[in-house]
Amino acid sequence: QVQLVDSGGGLVQAGGSLRLSCTASGLTFNVYAMGWFRRAPGKEREFVSAISRRYDTYYADSVKGRFTISRDNAKNTVYLQMSSLKPEDAAVYYCAANAKGVTGDYGYWGQGTQVTVSS
Repeated sequence: QVQLVDSGGGLVQAGGSLRLSCTASGLTFNVYAMGWFRRAPGKEREFVSAISRRYDTYYADSVKGRFTISRDNAKNTVYLQMSSLKPEDAAVYYCAANAKGVTGDYGYWGQGTQVTVSS
């Protein structure tokens, strides 16, 4: 069965950094696009970043220049390096896997990891 395990969230001061990880099992990781999404309290889930199986990367305008997505196919893991964090980045972050590319429906989701940013 497919499982995505998110980790790396925590409490950080504004301006600080965190690295999120998501390790997948039960799927052929290197053929999947991987994405990160987030949901803040009272808000809709929103796209943060994605990386294709060919390592093309995509970012929401709100995080461009501050966040970096990467993947290690040998470890079945995708990372989200977050820097210059702002209070508005606080949310539950979810990784997701999509067999068809970076757009469209993501069929598999992690359980989420909480990111809290203090001002």
